[in-house]
Amino acid sequence: MLQEESDLSLIIAQIVQKLKGSNLYAQLERQAWACLQRPEIRLESLKEDIKEFFKISGWEKKLQNAVYSELNVFPLPSHPSAPPEHLKEPLVYMRKAQGSWEKRILKSLNSMCTELSIPLARKRPVGEQKELLNKWNEMGTDEPDLSLFRPVYAPKDFLEVLINLRNPNYENGDSLSFRTHLGLIQVPLKVKDIPELKECFVELGLNTGQLGIDDSTQVPPELFENEHVRIGQKVLARQDSAAAQQYVRQGSPTALRAELWALILNISSQPEDILYYEQLKTNVIQHDLLVDSLIYKDVKLTASNDDYYFVFEDYLYQVLLCFSRDTSVLGHFAYNSASPPKSYIRGKLGLEEYAVFYPPNGVIPFHGFSMYVAPLCFLYHEPYKLYQIFREMYVRFFFRLHSISSHPSGIVSLCLLFETLLQTYLPQLFYHLREIGAQPLRISFKWMVRAFSGYLATDQLLLLWDRILGYNSLEILAVLAAAVFAFRAVNLMEVTSLAAAEVRISFTPAVLADLSTLKVMPLLQIFLFATVT
Repeated sequence: MLQEESDLSLIIAQIVQKLKGSNLYAQLERQAWACLQRPEIRLESLKEDIKEFFKISGWEKKLQNAVYSELNVFPLPSHPSAPPEHLKEPLVYMRKAQGSWEKRILKSLNSMCTELSIPLARKRPVGEQKELLNKWNEMGTDEPDLSLFRPVYAPKDFLEVLINLRNPNYENGDSLSFRTHLGLIQVPLKVKDIPELKECFVELGLNTGQLGIDDSTQVPPELFENEHVRIGQKVLARQDSAAAQQYVRQGSPTALRAELWALILNISSQPEDILYYEQLKTNVIQHDLLVDSLIYKDVKLTASNDDYYFVFEDYLYQVLLCFSRDTSVLGHFAYNSASPPKSYIRGKLGLEEYAVFYPPNGVIPFHGFSMYVAPLCFLYHEPYKLYQIFREMYVRFFFRLHSISSHPSGIVSLCLLFETLLQTYLPQLFYHLREIGAQPLRISFKWMVRAFSGYLATDQLLLLWDRILGYNSLEILAVLAAAVFAFRAVNLMEVTSLAAAEVRISFTPAVLADLSTLKVMPLLQIFLFATVT
């Protein structure tokens, strides 16, 4: 009990400290001073009167939403005397593996820099600045020569690192349950089984209404959809982040999704937010970074070739180029197992006082990175709002998909969860694929790393991301990946090679129409609640 109280006090103190540096804190201070001039505020009941004013004026709700938002991203409490790196990642071997991976990424980036004789950063000449400013809203028409640039890494490179990950304490297979795991991931982390997943995702139950199922043409809309929309409008009217998060567990109506997500992520665009975006844009105009070419290359290789997202090419450049300059993103490294890479001023290598984070946000893009932004373009049409939503989605969720950690929503745990579900509940399929050299994770890994962006139809993807926000967890990605294999189990039992398996379970419309038009919610419900456990 004392430990729980101590943990709670620590969390409160840290959240208060975080909020003190926010715009909301300054706004609350101004409102408090202003309300002192009101005649109904009395000295003998000053504290209660100010509280009542905040409640009536809506500022109390804004403060509650801010606290709730912080709680959603706050790392699990640790002992006050624990070293700072334990907040980032408690397992030493995970930290070492992440550190080694970062060195490898940096080596790849520096090699490219040396080979192409291109600086990591340079100030653009005035003429180039004017040209970029003039074409800011049509950068997609620009065709720079990117033939010499290559992605720093691709998901398959990252998978090889995860496959070789080992806990030195388990090298001799001390744990019986661990020895029986025959997948590619060989680290002993606790992941949920289907009964635990049912309990976690209880709102996905067969007896609970779901957008993505009960809004289909076979079901009269008045039975579920109309009522669900009405409740959603009430949630928005209350402006309650916690209520909105609970609500989207059953899916978000298309017309309300943009507002609901912004409420869950506690984003309300203020003039200072728009100004901040414009400052980032100015930084892009003034300075050219090597990672800019990596962003261009990635967009050209992925979103520009996607039937859903090619029309948003300009938005993707705007958002991702600004994101690379945003130093506020560095804050998430307090609870991310990764560390931002550093560069040194020319001639000062190794001298910490001459070190700077590179890129300024500490995030080096990889092949497919732009697909984290692309689906959001359907919801937000003002670049500054789109930018805010993406940045918050990244620092809450997406960073975990390309960092080595033991977090339940981290990519290592997702891979292990996926393999465990298949091995436990579809053993015949799992062993067959393993025997023919088609380990299922080699197929599903790219889906999970990109949170299925680029693989599902956009309407289905947004329904999936509703649940990521609703449950504040990425575990549903692993569940869906396993459900897709269950859905195609009969066909996959006939294949004799990895290439054949990939064809049978491809999301490409030309290859397999029933997966390209796959309905996410029925698949998840059947796998979770109709599987024999």
